Amino acid sequence: MSYSVTTLEFNTVLELVARETQTAGGRSLALDLTPSSDKNIIESAHSAVEESLYLKRERDLDWNFAGMDDPSTALSILAVSGAVAEGQMLLLIADICSRAVSARSLIAQERMAVPNLWSIAETIDPDLKLVADNIRRFVLPGGEISDLASGELRRIRSEISLQRSRIARLLESRIRAAGDAIQDPIITVRNDRFVIPVKTDFRSKVIGVTHSFSSSGQTAFIEPLEAIEANNELQSLYDQQEREIHRILAGLTDAVRSRSKEISKAAEAVWQLDVVRAKRQFCERFSAVVPKITEDEALELLDARHPLLEESIESSGEPDRRARKDRVVPVTIRLDRSRPAMIISGANAGGKTVALKTAGLLSLLALAGVPVPARSARVSLYNSVLADIGDHQSLAANLSTFTSHMANIAKMIKDCQTPALVLLDEVGTGTDPEEGSALGVAIVEHFRSLGAQVIASTHYEALKIYAANDPTVINASVEFDQKTLKPSYRLLIGFAGASSAIEIARRFGIPENVAERARSLLKASSIEAERYLEKLRQELQMAEHIRKALEAEREAVAEKYSALTAEAKRLEGQRKADFERSMANALDDFERSSKAAIEAIEDSALKAKLEKERLRHKAKLKRGVLLALENLSTSEPVAMEPAEPAAVGSTKIDIGSTVITPIGIRGRIEKIEGEIAEIIAGRIRLRERLENLKLVAAVESMPVRKPEFIRQLDGAGTRSELNLIGKTTSEAESELDKFIHEAYLGSLPRVRIVHGFGTGTLRKFVHNYLKQNELVNRFFAAFPHEGGSGATIVELKSD
Repeated sequence: MSYSVTTLEFNTVLELVARETQTAGGRSLALDLTPSSDKNIIESAHSAVEESLYLKRERDLDWNFAGMDDPSTALSILAVSGAVAEGQMLLLIADICSRAVSARSLIAQERMAVPNLWSIAETIDPDLKLVADNIRRFVLPGGEISDLASGELRRIRSEISLQRSRIARLLESRIRAAGDAIQDPIITVRNDRFVIPVKTDFRSKVIGVTHSFSSSGQTAFIEPLEAIEANNELQSLYDQQEREIHRILAGLTDAVRSRSKEISKAAEAVWQLDVVRAKRQFCERFSAVVPKITEDEALELLDARHPLLEESIESSGEPDRRARKDRVVPVTIRLDRSRPAMIISGANAGGKTVALKTAGLLSLLALAGVPVPARSARVSLYNSVLADIGDHQSLAANLSTFTSHMANIAKMIKDCQTPALVLLDEVGTGTDPEEGSALGVAIVEHFRSLGAQVIASTHYEALKIYAANDPTVINASVEFDQKTLKPSYRLLIGFAGASSAIEIARRFGIPENVAERARSLLKASSIEAERYLEKLRQELQMAEHIRKALEAEREAVAEKYSALTAEAKRLEGQRKADFERSMANALDDFERSSKAAIEAIEDSALKAKLEKERLRHKAKLKRGVLLALENLSTSEPVAMEPAEPAAVGSTKIDIGSTVITPIGIRGRIEKIEGEIAEIIAGRIRLRERLENLKLVAAVESMPVRKPEFIRQLDGAGTRSELNLIGKTTSEAESELDKFIHEAYLGSLPRVRIVHGFGTGTLRKFVHNYLKQNELVNRFFAAFPHEGGSGATIVELKSD
């Protein structure tokens, strides 16, 4: 893998993400983010951000690590056996434990909806709450050890309090006895011992140890002789207190150390959740989206914005945030396997380099699991994102602009691993224009031969012509307003742009006579090329207006066609209803007359035979009606119905295929040009992308619904399945005979007989019966989803 992270200022953007973190560990993780080629890792990171957005927007849930100090020193002490953590360090550990468990509890509420966040949070041991509570029970908020930590500590501190009181009473008595020798009647502390302030000139009146003097030298701080022993006893108590505190801290540290592995996991989870939250904040701040990562070598950035450009405008002092965003002109870039290259031309300072950097940077962010500032984004799983942008001139390395570019591009060729995105700014510049343009075309072609996608900016005509003549290369330009002589920074797709160098020079103060002289020195062919490009720009704008008008007209025609189709369907439905009614009457007449005729016969044997014949003719008549209805259905007009794009793996759409458009028009494909199909639907001729079309079966193959009156004549209850499991062969024969006869008279083409697996006796009997039955066309074992060898499918004769 190879990525031009420095050239594309990837790490600078990571600073914007890291700015949103709340912990030192989270900030470090955010700054260490790198592009990946593992799709699972990337998609998991993006899904975690989406889940965080869901929790905040839909459930108003958010974890918070604000104010958390860095616990890394405390955690390192836990890793050293025998080391003792101070009270303040233990409090840091208690804080991270309780914050981690709180975050776990919050995410656990929605664990089914946020699986990626839960995979992080579930590594936090909920019992760490007890660790935090135990620390806080013995360590006060300032880091001091509570009197509740041990009975011995409580006793020592009580003794210290009493001893301090005794010393205070003793020194107060000495101050009163010293009279005028005392500078101020207060007791103070020097070198951890209680002393009194004595005027320097009266030191002889107070016998004791002088510990220090005031800054003016007028006061001596003396420990009276009678207080020395009491101070010694107090110091001894202080030593006992320190030993007891150390013992308590050692015990607490050991208890915490026993859970150090769980604590370290919790800290790591906190930092990961902090990074997810920072990405979400970045997403909201820059109106970004979570991109889709694809393996079809497609790059699609719709209304993409460069975050550093947006940040610089935001820092400019503009008070209105929306106004600041509106000042960043978005770009839309699409590359795929059919068109993997784009050549961008146009005026200087028009946004060509920004477009290149935006495409490269947003691709790196997407591969690093960071949302991208765009309306929509799809990014290929690139192994390389390589860029040659900017002036690499180096006097120290004795490299000119041209040679430095060539050295960088040579390294890019060596490092390129497909799938790759290659960005070339002013390719071939810095040398003779004729050679440079030829070299530029050759470099672009070489990267394409390696299988890379290429976006290159240029002023060279040869590259513009190369893009215009190659259908797999997209010609694009940055718009320049000839009236205001200012770039609009819009990226226009479809034609090359003029450099407008003379006009831009005038705008920046070059005298008019110099500009006129430059125009006079231009070759006639260059002038014609500039005019041609301007004409193309105007024609593109006109074509865009016409396209919008045609689109509106197409929608109106489609709406009218839909209404006409609906009316045609209504009339056809009425025609079918009338036909069904007449057929129902005919069948009713046949039923009544045939029954009446048979009822008049007295011979029972003949009567039974004629009844059977009557039922056979009734079945044939119904089949005739159904056939007529099928023929009637084939003349139905084309229907309007909603359509979905053809599913991946479906039958290929080709010339002559019947398809449905996204707005519901069904028609036949007459011509295909690239990814666009031309469709004939009646008198309407329209164009649509192949990916938006749904392939439909021919109308003739569509099943015909059996009319209600036919189902009523069938008895509406004719069984299509017989279950013989548990029956004897004699019982089975009786039911089989009746079932097959009813199915045949009911015009069922196909039935299912369930006999189970068992010993196979019942199955063999059924098969023998079916072989001898004159109403059976063929039979076979059911498909696995229909029961397999435990059932038999029977197809009946159609007579």
